[in-house]
Amino acid sequence: MTRTIETPVLIVGAGPIGLGLALDLGMRGTECTLIELTDGVIVQPKIGLMAVRTMEIFRRWGIADEVRGAGFPRDYKLSMVFCTSLAGHLLDRDDYPSLDDMETPPWSTEKKQRCPQIWLNPIMQAAVEKQPSVSLHLRWKLESFEQFETHVLAQVTDLNNGEKVQIRAHYMVGCDGVGSTVRNALGIDMQGNPKLSYSISILVRLPGLLQAIDKGEAERYLFVGPEGTWGNWTVIDGKDLWRMTILGTEEKLDIANLDPAAWIRRGLGRDDIPFEVLSILPWRRSELIAEHFADQRVILAGDAAHTMSPTGGMGMNTGMGDAFDLGWKLNAILQGWADPALLDSYEAERKPVAARNAAFSTHNWNAWRSVQNCANILDETEDGAQLRTEIGAGLKAATKVDWASWGLQMGYRYDGSPICVPDNSTATPDDYDSYVPSARPGGRAPHAWLSDGRSTLDLFGHGFVLLQFPAAQSNDIVALQVAALKQGVPLSVVSIEDSAIAKLYEQPLVLVRPDGHVAWRGSHVDNAELVINTVRGAVCT
Repeated sequence: MTRTIETPVLIVGAGPIGLGLALDLGMRGTECTLIELTDGVIVQPKIGLMAVRTMEIFRRWGIADEVRGAGFPRDYKLSMVFCTSLAGHLLDRDDYPSLDDMETPPWSTEKKQRCPQIWLNPIMQAAVEKQPSVSLHLRWKLESFEQFETHVLAQVTDLNNGEKVQIRAHYMVGCDGVGSTVRNALGIDMQGNPKLSYSISILVRLPGLLQAIDKGEAERYLFVGPEGTWGNWTVIDGKDLWRMTILGTEEKLDIANLDPAAWIRRGLGRDDIPFEVLSILPWRRSELIAEHFADQRVILAGDAAHTMSPTGGMGMNTGMGDAFDLGWKLNAILQGWADPALLDSYEAERKPVAARNAAFSTHNWNAWRSVQNCANILDETEDGAQLRTEIGAGLKAATKVDWASWGLQMGYRYDGSPICVPDNSTATPDDYDSYVPSARPGGRAPHAWLSDGRSTLDLFGHGFVLLQFPAAQSNDIVALQVAALKQGVPLSVVSIEDSAIAKLYEQPLVLVRPDGHVAWRGSHVDNAELVINTVRGAVCT
């Protein structure tokens, strides 16, 4: 007889996005079951950069300190180097500081962090395993599923012993990556460009590399040859592990005939440096967005919903935003204080962000390729030297936004969301490279330090928070409290007397969602019940 597991939420895929969603639900006390096809061991780390917003989310989940302390050297300089090889010609360099020397931006509690996936996944998995409401099962394979009016019924195989298991869930979330079994079973198409380029990543162990070359420390070394940009060399652990990525066509990168050692020696520019190849991974660079992010009770998140070039490091970071947006909504519906239509806002909010981030990542990818003819780049002549200078300067200028994309990371907002109440204020510029904090509905509630040493960001996370500034009227506060109580919406009121923070938030009353985005703000409340019903999804159209 097939064993049946009952769970409010079934999450398929225990990569960073599935782990993040499970952690968010677990911290809210919502039971969920997380299944993963593999044993969870990361062979080829695809992820290394934690963007500022992701670090803020990790702060909320209580793992930011562990991510910061995972082991990446805090004095390692995170520069960008353009060269013909590690021992070849230097074309140019864009110097960036180490994590210790990097300033924390004034609009956040956090700064970016390097933490390769070989460290990140275990940190997140350990945090998930501490949540009593989360059940994690490794080497469990989703075979099929059916949707019904009240639930999803999934058929799963425990690959550890061959047992067939049936999982009955109120909702199912596919966090199962680019080739998503869940998305394919739903018949949801991916729209965009599936073939920006082909690449092969080679994970290499090479102790003492920096002592053997003259290019200095860098986060990435971009290689340019006579054919143009042909690959890059990326730091993994800041010590012995590196990733070499070869760029090209499907024909050029035929894995069956690949000589990885020859490519590594080309990247090194020398034949006398010993190295060890640990793993090889062919992959395709793409810009694809799922036509729909949800189908009834089944939802997509992370790479299952969108894929983008890793140039800019926005893939996982966009997916983590999906998890943070989705967690509180599923929790609210399952607790009964939100209308099931609240889930309609997930696609409305996250799909435009994914499309925006994917387009930017493609823009970055195009900037990686020199627009000049590079045929004579290796010539040991004055013309060759001049060409190298021109190509380096061009690449440095073109890729600069890749490393300082604050507007992209922080400035996304949910304009037009059915659960945010617009206030007709003027939007801040939506620029990739600059971020202007704003408490305009739909945007991330701005960070500011409170008198007790906490950040305003630390106020948000559990339920809705009504920020009350000195000009607020008590009858408006009471009206919102009564309306929230009537619908069972968790609402806490926080009084802030600081005039600088009041100026930053612009209105005397600001209602902030559990994910830290502003839902409503104003100087007074005309219809408190309408505001509360809107933010809980009861008036979604």
